[in-house]
Amino acid sequence: MAAIGAYLRLMRPANIVTAIADIMMGFAASGALYSITLWDNGFMPEYLQPLGWLVLATIGLYGGGVVFNDVFDAELDRIERPERPIPSGKASITGASLLGAILLAGGILAAWQVSVVSAAIALTVALLALLYDWKGKHNKLLGPVNMGACRGGNLLLGVSAIPAMVENLWFIAFIPIVYIAAITMVSRGEVHGGNTAALKGALLMYLLVFAGICSLAVLPQFNLIYSIPFLLLFAYLIFPPLVRAMPAKEPQLIMKAVKAGILSLIVMNASIAAGFAGWQYGLIVLLLLPVSLYIARNFSVT
Repeated sequence: MAAIGAYLRLMRPANIVTAIADIMMGFAASGALYSITLWDNGFMPEYLQPLGWLVLATIGLYGGGVVFNDVFDAELDRIERPERPIPSGKASITGASLLGAILLAGGILAAWQVSVVSAAIALTVALLALLYDWKGKHNKLLGPVNMGACRGGNLLLGVSAIPAMVENLWFIAFIPIVYIAAITMVSRGEVHGGNTAALKGALLMYLLVFAGICSLAVLPQFNLIYSIPFLLLFAYLIFPPLVRAMPAKEPQLIMKAVKAGILSLIVMNASIAAGFAGWQYGLIVLLLLPVSLYIARNFSVT
């Protein structure tokens, strides 16, 4: 059981819940929930089957991506994070590599059950994740963009529930790209402390995310009124921890800012989902937050 727990820690299950929120938001943006038949039949399984496959896909893609992150960081973690599963000896590099490969392959195969477009997006996300784990994270400029692109692709994976909509809504991927890039910039100070310029840059990028969400109001199918309560909660969760981390630049405060940013992805997704599919659906997505917070009590987020 201890070994199983170690490999589960590598997958960062609390974070996987945030990836599921990406899919649910993309699913709403695709227009799949506008089907009258879907609502009248009370979410019958056959109508939600694409959503189920895409949720399985993102579990595999995100889980595999973060497992390989620890594989590539094994030597560095022996120095900076000896408590992590691989440097502590609770998980092996071979076992972690096998788990990561199975998860990524499973994610792509699950996406294939929806469409070729979904499979292509899943394959792209898997390659982007491996690129980040291997080289991307070490590049100060391209690293945050690389990580953000993984999230943007994950969002479009949800949109691919209706493949034709990917071409129409590709631009919404820039919202999570900017947001995750900001979190990635902040996260670089988790071990040794951050720098004020990076933290201020992240603050500016957070503001751009809010502007991006509000700009979706130009779309006829997006109702900003439904998003506002979720956006207020989003702001309350992400800005105070980041502001507190700025003057002190202490690793612990930065870690809290990163954790708040990651878990608040669910709130961000809920705000966009509400705009596309109504406040009720936004609440359904928001319910993933307490699930993620509960899991985060026992599993590392950063």
